[in-house]
Amino acid sequence: MFYLKVIDMHCDTIMRIFTSTANLAENNLQIDLEKMRQGDYLLQNFAIFLDKEAEDSPYQTAKAMINCFYQQMEQYSQIIRPVTRYEEIIQNDQQHILSALLTMEEGAPLEGNVEKLAEFYQLGVRMLTLTWNYTNEIGFPNARYWNSETQTLSSQQGLTKRGIEIAQAMNELGMIIDVSHGSDQLVEDVLTHTTAPFVASHSNARACFPHFRNLPDSLIKKIADRGGVIGLNFSEDFLRTRQQKLPLINQLVTHAIHMKNIGGIDVIGFGSDFDGIPVSHELPDATIFPTIYDAFQKAGFTTSEIEKIFHQNVLRLYKELLI
Repeated sequence: MFYLKVIDMHCDTIMRIFTSTANLAENNLQIDLEKMRQGDYLLQNFAIFLDKEAEDSPYQTAKAMINCFYQQMEQYSQIIRPVTRYEEIIQNDQQHILSALLTMEEGAPLEGNVEKLAEFYQLGVRMLTLTWNYTNEIGFPNARYWNSETQTLSSQQGLTKRGIEIAQAMNELGMIIDVSHGSDQLVEDVLTHTTAPFVASHSNARACFPHFRNLPDSLIKKIADRGGVIGLNFSEDFLRTRQQKLPLINQLVTHAIHMKNIGGIDVIGFGSDFDGIPVSHELPDATIFPTIYDAFQKAGFTTSEIEKIFHQNVLRLYKELLI
């Protein structure tokens, strides 16, 4: 039997649990432990996400959300366990235990402070999405520069001086840089000022659908050349217009084919954005991955290519960086 061993680089499930009475075992969200079992997961990245404009102290809120994450991990430790190193992922898999990697979406809780970066690293955060849709101390997002009428980006800023220091400190610590949401210039600045592979954890291809959250071909190629991985995002808003009738799964495959043609098969992964995107009946939740596997197979991807997309590409990155 072929096992999918899904690795998903991004979801907002902890935010949903933190702001409700839901738990990770079984809920009405897009991700819970039962759905992960049905989807044949190996590992889920769980993001600490907050809207910095709605928080008095993003730093304190992030720490409270991290406590929520660990409470869930402790409560269901016979099913899922947090990891910070590649070897722990392999050990969990051998014991038929799911793995959870703690990440942070939005760099505002750092308050531009390298010492706070080190503190979050000590708390287990191993990936940081530098910006969300607001400018912060680290850098600038594409949301700031997108013209929806012309579907183009205006002249942009990227990393701040402090952002360059934080990105370089992330390389030294062994925390993975995530450029999803960042401006195109921010990605270029990460390429200029750092050396380690990095990810766009939940972004698609702009050539397939013109949205500011999707990546242009030039950056897909550069991320691939650096050894990074781009996680396919399941949001309809990044795959097609609401008026288009093309099946979402087919559109997901189309983006994957394009990324393969531009950057090679090794650059593609998954970053569903579950529990951070509107629910679609076509890509409803974590149980959909066997159906996605079938769609990739029908599109002509080989078994070895599908294995790379489903888990091997991200595992390769984690083996190199999570030490």
